[in-house]
Amino acid sequence: MKSLSFILLLVLALGFISAPAAAQKQTVKLDQPVLLTSCGQSPGPLKIKVFFTRLNIDYVFNMQATVADLAAKKKEGKPYKSLIIVTGASLKGMGAAKVSIDEELDRIKKLIAEAKKQGIKVVGSHVEGMERRAQGAAPGDNSDELSIDAVCPQSDLLLVRKDGDEDKRFTAISTGKKIPMVSFEKNMELSDVLKNLYQK
Repeated sequence: MKSLSFILLLVLALGFISAPAAAQKQTVKLDQPVLLTSCGQSPGPLKIKVFFTRLNIDYVFNMQATVADLAAKKKEGKPYKSLIIVTGASLKGMGAAKVSIDEELDRIKKLIAEAKKQGIKVVGSHVEGMERRAQGAAPGDNSDELSIDAVCPQSDLLLVRKDGDEDKRFTAISTGKKIPMVSFEKNMELSDVLKNLYQK
């Protein structure tokens, strides 16, 4: 009987470990309204924008959000409660926005500092998987990794698509900085993850 009980416990434990993030219990909760922005001008934030709209989450989408946006919302008496910064650099996107990676990093550094000053929860996110991290416009291009370094270690929560963490880059940040991390496997799971994060 003891051996049977041990096997049953082992099966249950393995079942929990392998369960998708959307099915796991999320203890971290976030409040609205949300400011959704980018560090690197990749199209990643659009994925979250789609689900926010479907879930009727109170959010503002601004790819080039600045400290002034946080200040303006606070002045209205309706300050942001959470800030999601989607990492992932796109040279095409930055070119269209007429910004460099250095300008993006400086903007985000100031944005995070102001968010922390206002008590706004910062979520560092990477939702495009390993293909975004592997997309170098030129040999040696590390702009994507620079965007991760600028955001994730300073975050209160990490939101990461599992295949983007194949090298355990985000796991190392989460463990080393003691930052909770929520991961998901498929884009459609992101809807449940966001719903669980923001549901009352």
